[in-house]
Amino acid sequence: MFLGLDLGTSAIKALLADAHGTIIGSQHAPLPVIRPHAGWSEQDPDDWWQATNNVVLALRDTHPREMAAVQAVGLSGQMHGLVALDADDGVLRPAILWNDMRSALQASRMDTDSPIFRRCAGNAVMPGFTAPKAVWMAEQEPHLFKHIRTILLPKDYLRLRMTGEKISEMSDAAGTLWLDVAARDWSDELLDASGLTRATMPRLVEGSEAGGRLRRTIADAWGMTKQPIVAGGGGDNAAAAIGLGVTKPGDSFLSLGTSGVVFTVTERFTPAPASGVHAFCHAVPDTWHTMGVVLAASDCITWLCEITGLTVDALMEQMRMTELAATDLKFHPYLSGERTPHNDAHARGGFFGLARSHSPGDMARAVLQGVGFGIADAIDVLSDVGAKPARLTATGGGASNPTWLTYIASVTGTPIDVPKDGDYGAACGAARLAMIADGAEITDICHKPDTKFTVEPDAELTEKLNPARDDWQQIYHFLKTQKNRHP
Repeated sequence: MFLGLDLGTSAIKALLADAHGTIIGSQHAPLPVIRPHAGWSEQDPDDWWQATNNVVLALRDTHPREMAAVQAVGLSGQMHGLVALDADDGVLRPAILWNDMRSALQASRMDTDSPIFRRCAGNAVMPGFTAPKAVWMAEQEPHLFKHIRTILLPKDYLRLRMTGEKISEMSDAAGTLWLDVAARDWSDELLDASGLTRATMPRLVEGSEAGGRLRRTIADAWGMTKQPIVAGGGGDNAAAAIGLGVTKPGDSFLSLGTSGVVFTVTERFTPAPASGVHAFCHAVPDTWHTMGVVLAASDCITWLCEITGLTVDALMEQMRMTELAATDLKFHPYLSGERTPHNDAHARGGFFGLARSHSPGDMARAVLQGVGFGIADAIDVLSDVGAKPARLTATGGGASNPTWLTYIASVTGTPIDVPKDGDYGAACGAARLAMIADGAEITDICHKPDTKFTVEPDAELTEKLNPARDDWQQIYHFLKTQKNRHP
């Protein structure tokens, strides 16, 4: 038996699987987010640990025999968070999360003053990454910064509590901006640019390698007979890719969750930081990936539900009463700024061409099209670096909306496969990484799910959408020009 743990932002999930990958059971528990100031986002690492125990003990209670037979544990988690520890491994302050914007000033300065970040770390310096958070802490909380002895990523803090060891792996470490991504090792020069040294960093392993062993006391409490190894694991998107069998160069997936992600596996490091593309290590050896990120995908639908007072189902029902290719109303999905391709934290969303005659259904259709155009922008940038997906496997809540997938397939010219019902997320990927760390072969474990149906590009719809997308793009560039002219 194998246990996968996925530490998300809103919840932690535990998934129990057998050696064939069959899911035996799963549990999840919510996590609170602390927002003491506008743009800040924090969590208490002790909340992560308490929630981890809760979900694992729930599995122990419902599947005692299977939990007793667990051989290995895999970890996945939210990327980029900063967990600062003192000399006694005590937490110095609440963890600063991936969606925390407080270090925007530091990020901008580092990106301008230290071009090595783009060259070596492969990414533009954004406030979401870990490095500018540490610099913010050095400048704004020097009384705490001077006591830092170790910096860990969120899932690796769980590993510390589970194993007593300070270890990270390549896919998550690449999101700190302290990793030489091509060399798959910490960079002394990048660390020095942040006022840190290699001594502050955890030891690195590959995601499919052993990264510690569960403490005997923890194994006993969790009902496990052995002391299972704990795999290196992966950042949330890399682990999700493992769960979807996206492991070979050219394999790609589309995630339509709160944010939108286009993920493509590459056989080498292919950075394109000027376009907001992320170039990271994958969670398996000698493999990398590029990733285009649209910061608000289904979050745009959530927002529209909030302002209209309608449920998602009611909104989609109203949308079905409008014309499929209605494109006179346009929507920019930049509710939280944008990464790919604009790398513009100050970009803002909006409806354009809104008329008295437009209904909530028209607005919903414009939102789906606008997010689809944003996904197309991201795929265009991946194409520029030779990582254009030949086809995509859809995951996330938005994958259940065939209209949305039809827009994306048609405007990108990319077939989209929808898997049969099942759990192929990051917790599944973490469990698979545990299997590989325990001795299984990647090729035997990381198979793709069966396809439920495929959404093919609609040539007639493409002909209607492309001119609308051209107008949609020009609106952004016009507004950007005006803002630069009149800041």
